[in-house]
Amino acid sequence: MKGVVVGGTRSGVGKTVATLAVISAVEAAGYSVQPAKAGPDFIDPSHHAVVAGRPSRTLDVWLEGEEGLRRNYYRGDGDVCVVEGVMGLYDGDGSSTAMVAEALDLPVVLVVDASAGMESVAATAVGFRKYAADAGRDIDVAGVIAQRAHGGRHETGIADALPDGLTYFGRIPPSADLEIPDRHLGLHMGEEDPLDRETLDDAADHIDTEQLVAAASEPPRPESSNQRSARNMRVAVPRDDAFRFVYPGVLERLRSRAEVVTFAPADGDDVPDADGVYLPGGYPELHAADLADGPALSSLRRYAVDGVPVLGECGGMMVLSESLTTAEEETYEMAGVLPAEVRMHDRYQALDHVELRAREPTLTAGTDDAVRGHEFHYSSADVDSDARFAFDVERGSGIDGDRDGLTEYRTLGTYAHVHAESGAFDRFVDQL
Repeated sequence: MKGVVVGGTRSGVGKTVATLAVISAVEAAGYSVQPAKAGPDFIDPSHHAVVAGRPSRTLDVWLEGEEGLRRNYYRGDGDVCVVEGVMGLYDGDGSSTAMVAEALDLPVVLVVDASAGMESVAATAVGFRKYAADAGRDIDVAGVIAQRAHGGRHETGIADALPDGLTYFGRIPPSADLEIPDRHLGLHMGEEDPLDRETLDDAADHIDTEQLVAAASEPPRPESSNQRSARNMRVAVPRDDAFRFVYPGVLERLRSRAEVVTFAPADGDDVPDADGVYLPGGYPELHAADLADGPALSSLRRYAVDGVPVLGECGGMMVLSESLTTAEEETYEMAGVLPAEVRMHDRYQALDHVELRAREPTLTAGTDDAVRGHEFHYSSADVDSDARFAFDVERGSGIDGDRDGLTEYRTLGTYAHVHAESGAFDRFVDQL
C-alpha cells in the first residue's frame, strides 16, 4: 500500500480539511483509500472514516514503537494510504508527524496557509525541506497544498514560485463551509457534523490527484510479531455516543483473541454476559444522565464485585468512579467501583504522551513493566486517601500527578489510553 503524509506548518492550518479533500480526490480517481492519523487523536479519524468509508489507522511512534507502527500500517486495506499529520510537521517530542514519516519512509505534502501570500508559500516549503536536510533528517517534503488559496493569479503565483523538487499538489479554496466546529476535546466527531459533501468534493477538484498518487511510496515491510492464540472468552465493549474513543487496532487485537460483544449503555443497554469488560474513552459527561438512569452502571458494579476483569480508560474510568460532576455543576452517581469523584473543568487538565510503571501485577502490565500511552482530558479525580494505584507516572499527569491506575477487585481505571501494540490488551485477555 503506497502512502503519503499530509503535514502542516502548524496547528490550525487546515490539515484535516486538506486530508479529507485528498481522500475524496484520490477515491474519485478510482483508488481505494486507507486513511490514517499521525498521533493519538480519536476525533480527526472519525472524519476520515465518514469520507473514506473505513476506519482510520492510528500511527504513533510513542504508543507503538517504529516496528509496531509499521505493522499497524500494513494491517490497513487500500490502494493508497493518506496520513494526516499532527500539529506542525516537526512538533512533538513523543511522536511528531516527521517521526511518523521517517519511520514509514513516506513523502510529506505540506499544507501551507496561502490566505495572505503567494511567493512566501514557496519560501515556507523550501524552509521546511531545508530544515530536514540541515538536521540530517530523512524527510522528503515533496510539495505543497495551498490552504485557503484562490484560483487565477493567486494559484499561479504560488505554483510558479516553487523551485524544482517541490510540486504544487493543488489548493483548498477559502470557504466557510469547510470549517469543522469544535468543543472541549477538539473538533466535533465526523458522525455528528460532517462537512457538506458537495463542498468537499468541489475542493477535491482542485487537488492534482495524478501527481499526488505518483509521489506516494511504499514503506518498508515490518518485522512479524508473535501473535498470541485466541481464547474462548467474551469481552464486552460499549460502542455509543458516550464511548467513542477506541483505536481500531485495539478492537482488532481483542477480536483476534476473544469474542467481542458490543452494547450501548447511553441508549439503555445493559452489560451483556462476558468474561471481561473494556470501557474506552469518550464523552460520558455529555450522557451522564442517560448513563445514570440506565441499567449498565449497576451491572458494572456487580461484575467488578464478582471479580470479572474490568478495564476503563479515561471516560471509562470516569464511569467506574463514585460520581461525575459536569461543567454545568450537575452531579450524577456512576458505577461506584473506583474510590474517586470526577469533576469536569473548562480547561483541559492533561495533554501528553505518558509512560507508566507498574507497581504491582495488574490487568495490563506485570510488576515493573512500562506501559506507554496518551492522556487528554478536561476532568479531574478527587481520590480517597486509601485508594490503591497500579502505576507510578514516569511521564504525564496520571490521576494525581504521580500515580495512575486506580484499582479495586479486578478492575483497573486509568486516564491513559494505550494501543494494542503496547501489549496491554494481550495481557488483559490473558487475565480473563
